[in-house]
Amino acid sequence: MLEVLTGTGLASAAGLNAYVPLLAVGLVARSTDVVSLSPGWQWLENPVVLAAFAVLLAVELVADKVPALDSLNDLVQTFVRPTSGGVTFGAGASSLTAGDMAASAQGDGSWWPVIVGALVAFGFHALKALARPVLNTLTAGVAGPVTSTLEDIVSIVTALLALLLPLLLLVVLPLLVGVGVWAWRVRARRRAVGSSTGPP
Repeated sequence: MLEVLTGTGLASAAGLNAYVPLLAVGLVARSTDVVSLSPGWQWLENPVVLAAFAVLLAVELVADKVPALDSLNDLVQTFVRPTSGGVTFGAGASSLTAGDMAASAQGDGSWWPVIVGALVAFGFHALKALARPVLNTLTAGVAGPVTSTLEDIVSIVTALLALLLPLLLLVVLPLLVGVGVWAWRVRARRRAVGSSTGPP
């Protein structure tokens, strides 16, 4: 149960920022005994890998705060965030060992944590990507950097909760989904109003 909550929380955080949960898992596993990665995931603790994640995170933080560039970044991240979600769910849930990976190649279904994590991350990514153009349009781009910063903070908090206090995610995750659905509905209403007031 806790492993699934941890994996779900990390994948949700990946849907908002691909590199925050990857760094969180790697750093916490490397620096503490809170997370003990199975052999198949210990590469996340490698200093070179962590440095690469840090550089990619810096690029993501900048790109996601520039209007128009943030939407392009979301397009690119459509592939990156679900991948990160799959990796972090698998690592966080500690369900895939090296032996599991080998067995999964024979089709026994051991890849389920990666697949579930990718789907969870894609769901949060889709809500984020749909909401951002609406916020940019409503505020002439002013809300973009603020929203991006809030998303980064939520991603960090969610990743840390997933690793340290996964039971709190039972409250946090429904709130995140609720906010995302609200933003999607605002977008849908704006499109409906725009199409009804357009030229005949």
